[in-house]
Amino acid sequence: MTPDPLIHIRHGETDWNLARRLQGQQDIPLNETGRGQAGRNGRRLKELLVELDRDPLSLDWVASPMARTRETMEIIRREVGIDPSGYRIEADLREISFGELEGLTYEDVAELHPHFYQHILTDKWTFEPPGGESYIQVANRVAPVLARITQPCIIVAHGGVFRAVLSLLRGYHDQDIAEMLVPQDQFFMHLAGQEHWV
Repeated sequence: MTPDPLIHIRHGETDWNLARRLQGQQDIPLNETGRGQAGRNGRRLKELLVELDRDPLSLDWVASPMARTRETMEIIRREVGIDPSGYRIEADLREISFGELEGLTYEDVAELHPHFYQHILTDKWTFEPPGGESYIQVANRVAPVLARITQPCIIVAHGGVFRAVLSLLRGYHDQDIAEMLVPQDQFFMHLAGQEHWV
């Protein structure tokens, strides 16, 4: 059963996001823009929880183990007015691994590995870079994490993880979900069978 609500927040911007590099499991820190985005999301989340009449301490707060997600989580919790450290880590919420392609831009991939780039364009869900993961594999490791969450939840993770979460919530995956832009200055809420960005 899906937690209600389930709120997914992507970490704030990093310098690699800004440069449009495939970041994957490289532990790149937030930049100042990213810290501002996390602060905005924390303030808006605080307002939303008041609107929903939800005590923030009644929620399950879960983060990816990566530094950019943990810093985002701690900024958000500080803005909400609760202990920044009072959350738990789920290792399987780490970002998708792009393996040997990490650090490249998609333009680099198109130039250096045109056959990989063509696969990405036609079926991003099944593309498995050398030493990395496909989105199918990410969804398979994220599914047990969602199954263990039994109460309203805030997840702070990554763009790739969000696409996997959304495919699991909807019960299907397709290229549209794989290509979806995941903003860093808004967050996603799934509540009572409805979903929207906040």
